[in-house]
Amino acid sequence: MTLRVVFADDNYLMREGVSALLAGADDIDLVGLAIDGDSLLRAVADHRPDAVLTDIRMPPTHTVEGIHAAKRIRADFPEIGVVVLSQYIEDEYALELLEDGVAGLGYLLKERVAQVDELVRALQEVARGGSALDPLVIEELISRKLTDAGTPLLGLTDRERSVLQQMATGRSNAAIANVLYLSDRAVGKHIGSVFQKLGLAEESETNRRVLAVLAFLKATRSSG
Repeated sequence: MTLRVVFADDNYLMREGVSALLAGADDIDLVGLAIDGDSLLRAVADHRPDAVLTDIRMPPTHTVEGIHAAKRIRADFPEIGVVVLSQYIEDEYALELLEDGVAGLGYLLKERVAQVDELVRALQEVARGGSALDPLVIEELISRKLTDAGTPLLGLTDRERSVLQQMATGRSNAAIANVLYLSDRAVGKHIGSVFQKLGLAEESETNRRVLAVLAFLKATRSSG
């Protein structure tokens, strides 16, 4: 199914370059462009895309306009997924974006835009209601003091934390197995253990994945 996308970036060269990449990608229909938060919200209202790709820093303050727009879009149009792009690893901004939940949201470094397959995968994932977090951002978060008393991750093994880290990037079980050189069965077993240790055994599969990632993010924030 073709994914309808709106893209926002105030930098002309970035906007044109990413637009060209998206236009050339299979299964992507770039239906709108925007240069700031206000024009992004208008484009979303006009086109009702499946997903939005937006820079984090846009006029007028060039700070967190992209995050504010993403939250507004998710509130007004919860069926639309949003991926926010950042030039640098700014984990506090990632946590601000995801503090109310990770469903339908992504946070990627701009260097990922050259990896079109990864970018498209992230857009597809958020459009489905999943999450897509940059592996480098996750590495930064997980490098915090996860062994502090009180963290819900305290009881996880190193392998279970690695699996949870990959879940946070939005990867499926099969993709996690490929990245960590595990069998699909082993990944499923580790994920089941993570759910059990985080007290998520009674939730649905989709909710458990989202809640597990949210627990991971909250734990890394509280241990920072």
